[in-house]
Amino acid sequence: MSTQRFQGKIAFVTGGNSGIGLAAAQGFAKEGARVAIAGRDLETLKQAKASLGANAIAVQADVSKLADIDRAIAQVKKDAGRIDALFVNAGVAHFAPIEASDEAFFDNQFTTNVKGAYFTIQKALPLMPKGSAIVINASSVVNMGMPNSSVYTATKAAIASLARSLAQELAPRGIRLNIVNPGPIETPIFGRMGLPAETTQAMAGQILSQVPLQRFGSPEDVARAVLFLSSDEAAYIHGASLGVDGGMSSL
Repeated sequence: MSTQRFQGKIAFVTGGNSGIGLAAAQGFAKEGARVAIAGRDLETLKQAKASLGANAIAVQADVSKLADIDRAIAQVKKDAGRIDALFVNAGVAHFAPIEASDEAFFDNQFTTNVKGAYFTIQKALPLMPKGSAIVINASSVVNMGMPNSSVYTATKAAIASLARSLAQELAPRGIRLNIVNPGPIETPIFGRMGLPAETTQAMAGQILSQVPLQRFGSPEDVARAVLFLSSDEAAYIHGASLGVDGGMSSL
């Protein structure tokens, strides 16, 4: 297998400043791509850019705001001219029982996870030539039920649904679109759920008990799947959903 599958290619990763997004961005860079990333946190964005090489592009952007998406895409167009691999990764995860959810809780997740993903793709498409690829980060929860996660799981189900329709729409343009469905992954998002530490630990233990491989995944586990689906090795894979969850949702 070539270790330079993306030599001369341009990859753009949203939420590329930490976790799965950063692991994917680093993977693209290692395999020869010039990488552009977008993220909300300026400090982690600077650190991520430093790890991606001198030619990396980093734009502070919140994908829940269309003006930020426009600015990020404009920067990629100015500096790189096109996008060969787009990883639509930016997202948030907050958990609460339905009685504790309010409009702001609902809107925050749908605006970032669904609206942000949709318009990232829309605005990136003019830069994507025939033969390019899109990978959307959904979640293994689209195939499961999970207490206290009704809003989050609904956003991921929406992403999976729009991905299937967009895959049909983009096929005539020669642009492939696939989904990765990560399971429980050790990323900083676990610390940003807004839950007490003991609740998070209990939740992690309960989730782990459902994973046949009996471990949490790493960001690199998901990144390898993203790179495969973005590469020419997956040239005849289109509209697929690849579970990266240790068998959690399928066994």
